[in-house]
Amino acid sequence: MIFSPVEIQETVNMFMRQKLDVRAITMGISLRDCACEDGRRSRQKMYDKIMRYAGRLVAVGKEIETEFGVPIINKRVAVTPISLVAEPSGEDSYVEWAVMLDKVAKELGIDFVGGFSALVQKGMTPGDRTLIESIPEALAVTERVCASINLGTTKNGINMDAVKLLGGIIIKTAERTKERDSIGCSKLVVFCNAPEDNPFMAGAFHGPGEGDAVLSVGVSGPGVILAAAREYKGKPIDVLAEGIKKMAFKVSRMGQLVGTEAARRLGVDFGILDLSLAPTPAVGDSVARILEECGLEGAGAPGTTAALAMLTDMVKKGGVMASTRVGGLSGAFIPVSEDEGMINAVRQNSISLEKLEAMTTVCSVGLDMIAVPGDTPATTISGIIADELAIGMVNNKTTAVRLIPVIGKKEGEWAEFGGLLGGAPIMRVNPFGCADFINRGGRIPAPIHSFRN
Repeated sequence: MIFSPVEIQETVNMFMRQKLDVRAITMGISLRDCACEDGRRSRQKMYDKIMRYAGRLVAVGKEIETEFGVPIINKRVAVTPISLVAEPSGEDSYVEWAVMLDKVAKELGIDFVGGFSALVQKGMTPGDRTLIESIPEALAVTERVCASINLGTTKNGINMDAVKLLGGIIIKTAERTKERDSIGCSKLVVFCNAPEDNPFMAGAFHGPGEGDAVLSVGVSGPGVILAAAREYKGKPIDVLAEGIKKMAFKVSRMGQLVGTEAARRLGVDFGILDLSLAPTPAVGDSVARILEECGLEGAGAPGTTAALAMLTDMVKKGGVMASTRVGGLSGAFIPVSEDEGMINAVRQNSISLEKLEAMTTVCSVGLDMIAVPGDTPATTISGIIADELAIGMVNNKTTAVRLIPVIGKKEGEWAEFGGLLGGAPIMRVNPFGCADFINRGGRIPAPIHSFRN
């Protein structure tokens, strides 16, 4: 991969002035060979394998930062869904498995480990249920463990029994961490069509179809795309779109370079490049501000969904031009607490929970890092989840929900999570109930277009 002097200078400007970074290098590690009937022995085998593969992950990340001048913000590990690994042990709680993952994360010096997960889109095994019921305590007693549950797919429909269960689990997780604005829920995400190679937290896990160990990269560049949007101010939308696509291509090439080099040094395969506009609370690193630069008075104004659709599509097209390994989510994230422009939109009442849901029909993920009143009923949480998963199921795309019912706080108050998680105003939730619908349980069948054989 050869870069011209002009491209090098342009890339330096991206790093220095436009907040371009590699948001995460994530090593995915299969733990399938660690499963056995002795839980303690299985956890020791997990510890040994993760340390063997990822022992130099942080060191290699720092080496590349120094040599290439590329900021790598997070170093992470994703593992096989723990429900698959822990089930043979027959244990009635998987909290100790989360504690072990937290221990290894601290020893490695990584920020998060993902994979305290279960895949229950069509039904639950005893091990799946045990993992789900362990989530509140597991996320309360650990700092760096992330949990994710896949509740639906286009092929299988939506497991409404699991949707109902997760509404209560989210409330219990909020209760267990209420002294810290219910931060435990920031480490729990539920999916429809969860990708098996996602390097971003909290939804990362190492899918059963992956190899023994891979290194994937998540690149983020809202500031770079914002600069491109400003360059084309007043131009027709198709001209703006072309400019965004070209910039996404350049960002993707940088991510491909970092990913392949990190994988080579760690002695594992390069997995995928996820080019996602993942914002931070820092000014100038906001997806909402890009939408405003497109010509919107505020994120959430009429035209927002159309602008976001164009933005997401151009990011994907630019990434695919630059790399044959584009995967994960790749598009635009719209988390509220992690985007200063989105926070501002909530404060000025230009955006609502319902408008965010509409935007998720065209963006990468879903309702992300949204704080809601702590007295929101569990069935309402489940209803919001069901709505979002239905969007993913019908549109054959990934959607997710990461809601934080902040115990003891009401609409308009502030919740603080710290670091990259940021903070957020508590948003309004529709007060009308859906308990009778959620309590039906069962399964929403797959849509007609799922039958493609």
